[in-house]
Amino acid sequence: MAQRRHAPTARLRRLAMELRQLRERAELSREQVAESTDINRATLYRIEMAQAKPQLRTLRALLDAYDVSAARQSELISLLKLAKEESWLQVASEGLPDQYATYIGFEQEAKAIFNYQSSFVPGLLQTESYARAAIPGGDPELPAEVVESRVAARMARQAQWDPSSALTAIIDEAVLHRVVGGSKIMREQLQRLMDDSEQPHVTLRMIPFGAGVHPGMHGSFVLLKFDHEAHDVVYIETNAADLFLESGEDLRRYRNVLERLQAMAVSPDATRDLVARVLASAK
Repeated sequence: MAQRRHAPTARLRRLAMELRQLRERAELSREQVAESTDINRATLYRIEMAQAKPQLRTLRALLDAYDVSAARQSELISLLKLAKEESWLQVASEGLPDQYATYIGFEQEAKAIFNYQSSFVPGLLQTESYARAAIPGGDPELPAEVVESRVAARMARQAQWDPSSALTAIIDEAVLHRVVGGSKIMREQLQRLMDDSEQPHVTLRMIPFGAGVHPGMHGSFVLLKFDHEAHDVVYIETNAADLFLESGEDLRRYRNVLERLQAMAVSPDATRDLVARVLASAK
């Protein structure tokens, strides 16, 4: 059986994006770079697609070819060294789809996370029991061992979450009323939302039914923000495939959607009040 290929880390994807942008700013084709550096064109393609980690001497050759300053070279070399470090995700990634593993890597590196959810509680705020009921919800034939692997990964995401990476979670009111896993599990989850919403690094806001039609009704998404706006990523999970959107046009569109959702959502205090009411009425 072929060995499973690990998904690229967020750091490796950032390095690949930087190298691709540097080459384009230098107005060089891959063929021209290959000719001037003796780096195979196929290798260069794989490096720029985050399918391979460049060796240090290869990275230096590329940065010299792109006339990158010494200070910027030091930053990118440091990024390469960090990209080579084995993370908890790489150790525990068996059983996880590559795209989901890639998303977790991005999440770990993000400066801020904006998550809109129309049907489920955001993964970073889920209880273990809720996650165990929610994960196979869209695929009842998912093997039990795969479910447990994904539950463990979700709990690890929460344990490894750096509080300096602030989460703004916007949920449709339907999330509070949809009973996932039974009434007991749902009561525990609602209490967890109450507790988490008091944390300084969590902002929980809700779009009430009374708001009517809103742009989030087309589907859930996550906007991951990094130190440089050009590195931001939108993640969309679907039944068919998980999507990463990185183009300027896509980012502008989803930033606009996020702004509209924030304008329509009630305040964090009003959200907590509603969660408390739903919790009080839960049986």
